[in-house]
Amino acid sequence: MKELQQLLEQIEYEHIQGNLDQTITDIIYDSRKVQKDCVFVCVKGSAADGHQFAADAAEKGASVLVVSEDVSVPEDITVIKVKDTRYALALLSAAYFDHPAQELKVIGITGTKGKTTTTYMVKSILEGAGYKVGLIGTIETVIGDEVIPSANTTPESYLVQHYFRKMADAGCDCCVMEVSSQGLMMHRTAGFLFEIGIFTNIEPDHIGPNEHASFEDYLFCKSLLFRQCKLGILNADDAHYKDILKDHTCRVETYGFSKDADLYAEDMQLVHKPGYLGVFYHVSGKLDFDVEIDVPGKFSVYNSLTAIAICRHFEVKTDIMKKALKQAKTKGRIEMIKVSDEFTLMIDYAHNAMSLKSLLSTLKEYEPGRLVCLFGCGGNRARSRRFEMGEVSGEMADLTIITSDNPRFEEPQAIINDIKTGIHKTKGEYIEIIDRKEAIRYAIAHGRPKDVIVLAGKGHEDYQEIKGKKYPMDERNLIAEILQELKEGK
Repeated sequence: MKELQQLLEQIEYEHIQGNLDQTITDIIYDSRKVQKDCVFVCVKGSAADGHQFAADAAEKGASVLVVSEDVSVPEDITVIKVKDTRYALALLSAAYFDHPAQELKVIGITGTKGKTTTTYMVKSILEGAGYKVGLIGTIETVIGDEVIPSANTTPESYLVQHYFRKMADAGCDCCVMEVSSQGLMMHRTAGFLFEIGIFTNIEPDHIGPNEHASFEDYLFCKSLLFRQCKLGILNADDAHYKDILKDHTCRVETYGFSKDADLYAEDMQLVHKPGYLGVFYHVSGKLDFDVEIDVPGKFSVYNSLTAIAICRHFEVKTDIMKKALKQAKTKGRIEMIKVSDEFTLMIDYAHNAMSLKSLLSTLKEYEPGRLVCLFGCGGNRARSRRFEMGEVSGEMADLTIITSDNPRFEEPQAIINDIKTGIHKTKGEYIEIIDRKEAIRYAIAHGRPKDVIVLAGKGHEDYQEIKGKKYPMDERNLIAEILQELKEGK
């Protein structure tokens, strides 16, 4: 329960009608969840406009409406008019939960790639140093022992503040979170100041009718983080990092391979052993030590160097950083699964042409005996993705195993046929096995010495979506079942 005027203290608004002197029970932005004496915020979404449900919300018991356009409701309903209801929702939510971000050091990571892995690396390092760390990201939100599966990379502002409050109450010292361009554009992270903001990289992505109108808009939204943090840490090797800093208000540090960066990596070496891929490098600049991590590729250097650049501000000792980075794992992000001493198998979330090309390019640097790529594509999504991924795998993998992903309301064979259209533009060798478990069985049973096998597309997902229903399917479990069945000669 909160006093309405207390919630409105930091908001510019016009009082249209009704009484401001009242106690409210909650802040609601989904008309289906309206309760008596709540504030209903009329948010405009991609599918619906909350203003359309204003009268309905009032009838259900909402005593206050926050709007950005005129609505017709009974005179006893309080109506607050603001310029942007999404921004207002963020500020209302922060006040409703008593500004919990002020009780935490909040670390926000934005960029096209690397956000998820880096958040887990930061969490691993800080926990190794004795901090209690909350996490909000693409895969899940973690608050102590509580794990909440994620619907969005950056949740709606009310949920962000709700999670912050739970973290503060649970004794967390800090929170590391992924900050998407959509989240920044939709003010999901408004209403508080980040302790540290991080920029990893930017590539043309998330540009389309329901996302960003252009690359320039995408870049602008990323840059907003650096007007909302105390310290900005940016990848100096990215061609756009100075554009990201336009109109920034924070202190700035940099990292990368460039020796002009405050913290830089040098002497990178690929580490390749049977069943294992990793990377070694030396940290120079503001710190000086060697690092080896159990995740392959140059981008893994960037991710871990980002985590180091953050955690040095928490005065973490280098031996703790080294140990934590060696142990840090991110479900479904180049997640190596031990199946053989002769070849390497991994699971990765790469589910579009850009991410698949990046992944396969990294793995080819290790000069595998064969590079085997198993993947499918999601149904009821852009068909172009299938052609593109087929072409990328056909060009880069020695063998492509085409299988099913989340067919949704499409026929799996139709999706596979589209993937084959892309592969047929190349001379790549492929087979198709529609059942994903059988496809994985084939990959394992036919693995050769020095092969690198990647199961792409599902990553952290533990289900398969078919005709509107999600069926349990975790590739880790499938692999364990297959290994047992092969052992038993089945």
